[in-house]
Amino acid sequence: MAHLELGDLLRYWRRVRGKSQLDLAIDAMTTPRYVSFVETGRSQPSRQMIVRLARALDIPLRERNGLLLAAGYAPLYAAGALDAPELERVQAALTSMLAQHEPFPAVVMDRAWNVLQANGGAERLFGGLCAPDPVPAPANVLELMIEPGPVRDAVLNWNAVVSGLLERSRREAVGGVLDADSAARIERLRSRPDVAAILTDAAGTTTTVPVIDVRFAFETQELSFFSVVSTIGTPTDVTAQELRVEAFFPSDEATRTMWAGAAHA
Repeated sequence: MAHLELGDLLRYWRRVRGKSQLDLAIDAMTTPRYVSFVETGRSQPSRQMIVRLARALDIPLRERNGLLLAAGYAPLYAAGALDAPELERVQAALTSMLAQHEPFPAVVMDRAWNVLQANGGAERLFGGLCAPDPVPAPANVLELMIEPGPVRDAVLNWNAVVSGLLERSRREAVGGVLDADSAARIERLRSRPDVAAILTDAAGTTTTVPVIDVRFAFETQELSFFSVVSTIGTPTDVTAQELRVEAFFPSDEATRTMWAGAAHA
């Protein structure tokens, strides 16, 4: 959407959030007439007003920068690398979370589901699943789980997992809206004939279980994990907002005993 004018972007996000011009005006502490003028290009909002409108629409930080650029202003929100000095506290917290979750797997992902960091448990799990080949770099969790390959082959309940995973990919999108690259990847995966057949069969079905476990055939064992996803609270950096930590927990005592015991062997 980078090529769109400010008014077009504002209308797009207003439609996404299901807000009228009156709703947006109230939330941004302005008038419907002013919102209309911004959308039609008759008024040039200040930098501060754009931020107010973006906050009222809960627009992700990356896209807020896009609104500012469309209005002729410099971006407000930094998008530094994870190892940049300004993200040192975030990096330290992520490293601590990964270490505390040992020996069970945990990874840090970006908004596209690319793995940025992994603890020893995750390296052991995915390294073992991909063996004798190395884990692809960069490793994309959606592609590893859905595209044909050793990880997908090891998922014993793949039909149940794939539909839940694709549902998660949309639900967990930053701001509830997929970016263009992620949307294209997900559409490509959904369009695979084997995946499309599963999604059709799963439509309208309900489940009584609280979470969907992922059951792996790992070496000579069967492992069962469920995951918990964490995000950074009140981020002011694009990279920080788009990070997610996924921690895997054993679904049963057999998995807990086997995995913890092998890790200390």
